[in-house]
Amino acid sequence: MKKNDARRLKYNELTELRKRGVSAVQDGQPAILVAKVLGVGKSTLFGWLARYRAGGWEALDAHRRGGRPPKLTAQMMAWIYNTVATKDPRQVKFPFALWTSIMVAELIWRQFHTRLSRASVCRLMNQLGLSPQKPLWRAFQKDPERVEKWVKEEYPKILALAQKQKADIFFGDEAGIRSDFHSGKTWAARGKTPIVSTTGARFNCNMISAISPRGAMRFMLVDGKLTSDCFIDFLKRLIHNWPRPVFLIIDSHPVHKSAAVSKFVASTESRLQLFHLPPYSPELNPDEQVWNHLKNHGVGNQPIAGPDHLKHLVLSHLRKLQKLPSLVSSFFRLPETTYAADQ
Repeated sequence: MKKNDARRLKYNELTELRKRGVSAVQDGQPAILVAKVLGVGKSTLFGWLARYRAGGWEALDAHRRGGRPPKLTAQMMAWIYNTVATKDPRQVKFPFALWTSIMVAELIWRQFHTRLSRASVCRLMNQLGLSPQKPLWRAFQKDPERVEKWVKEEYPKILALAQKQKADIFFGDEAGIRSDFHSGKTWAARGKTPIVSTTGARFNCNMISAISPRGAMRFMLVDGKLTSDCFIDFLKRLIHNWPRPVFLIIDSHPVHKSAAVSKFVASTESRLQLFHLPPYSPELNPDEQVWNHLKNHGVGNQPIAGPDHLKHLVLSHLRKLQKLPSLVSSFFRLPETTYAADQ
C-alpha cells in the first residue's frame, strides 16, 4: 500500500488523519493494521498516540508546535503495546500469567525507569486499544501442531469415511455440575457484597451427552463416577433405533479406551466407531457447549433445594435443548468448532 507522506498533507488533512488513527486504535483495531490502512508507518502512528496521551485531541492539531514532551515516546508506547498484546507475562519474568495494571506499571519501570500510577496505566491501556478481558484458559500440555493436524488432516479423513459409509458423526462428552455453582450477578447496595443463602450440603449431578452437526442430541444422567459399564449403557442408547452407522468423537478418557468398551464397539459390527480428539483440547468439542449452556442458562442461576431438585433442573434443561436442534447446531459454529459444522 502506498505510504502517505505527512509532510505533503495540508494541516487540516494531517490533523484528521491523526485523529482517525488514534480513534481506530482506541476502538480496539490492531495498531499494525491501522497504520497499514492509513498508509503510514507504525512509528508514526505511535507518535500520534504519544501526542494524544500527552495533550489530548488538541495535541493532534497539526498547527500546534512544541508543547510538553510526552512522558512516553512513540517507541516506548510501541514496545508496551507489543509486549502486552502479544506476550505472556511469564515470558518477561513475571510469576503470574495475566497482565494486571500493577504488573504493566512494573513492566514500564523495568524497561524505561518511568513511574506510572495504576490509574495512568489504565488510561494508557485504553488509549492503546487494550481492555481488561476474561481469558480463555488452555492446558499448557496442549500441542498446537497436533490440534492443527486434527483440524486439517484427521477430521477431514473421518468426515470422508463417514460419507463413504453413510454414517452420522456425533461428538460426545461427560460433565458434572455441583449444587454450589452459580452464574451471573445480582443487584445489591454499593460497597456491600451480597450473600446468597443456599443449602450447606454440596452434591452434584453427572451426565453424558452426544450431539451432531444437524442438531440431534442424546444424553444420560450418571449415578456416581463414570465407569465402562455406564459408558457402554450410553453407547447402546446412542445407536438404539438410529437408522445409520454412528461415528462418535470423544476425548481420551481411560474409560473410553477400556477393554470392555472396545469389546462392545467391536460387537456392533461397524454400527458404531469411536474416534479420539487431541489431548487437552476441549475447545474442539462442540458438545462442551451443552454443558456451558446448562450451567449458565439452566442451573447456575437457579436456587437448588436438594439433590432431587438439581436432577430435575438438569433433566428439564437437557430435554429442552433436545427439542431445539437449531440451537444445538449453533454449537458447531463457534470459531473453534466450525471445522466440524458440515457433515
